[in-house]
Amino acid sequence: MKQFLLKFFTWWNSQTFGTQLWTSRYGELVGEDEQGNRYYRTKGGEVDPTLHFERRWVVYNGYAEASRIPPGWHGWIHHTTDVPPTEQKYSPREWQKPHVPNMTGTAQAYRPSGSTLASGRRPKATGDYQAWTPGS
Repeated sequence: MKQFLLKFFTWWNSQTFGTQLWTSRYGELVGEDEQGNRYYRTKGGEVDPTLHFERRWVVYNGYAEASRIPPGWHGWIHHTTDVPPTEQKYSPREWQKPHVPNMTGTAQAYRPSGSTLASGRRPKATGDYQAWTPGS
């Protein structure tokens, strides 16, 4: 029952009930990435008459966060390339890093030194500026 309610009322947890119906009726599975995200397109690669290109979408495995799409799939989902990574031998470049989730708003968020939210004390001013005072 809980899963049904989650599918019916939440969009951030995998797919909604409407997306599941759309995918089962009009979608064709293209592939899956290492995180378990599944990638779809319209059946037979049919071109949408209003968009003038085929529809492509992703059903996330768990929390829906766009940055979880790996580089190989990113190019395909955004129509940069027409060949999905499952149909070609894609290997990430040495400079491409593995996915790190967006931690903004959590306790693990990046807080540089000097931030009022960082732990510890704020470093003293170095004297390289002169503070403004009213009336001066």
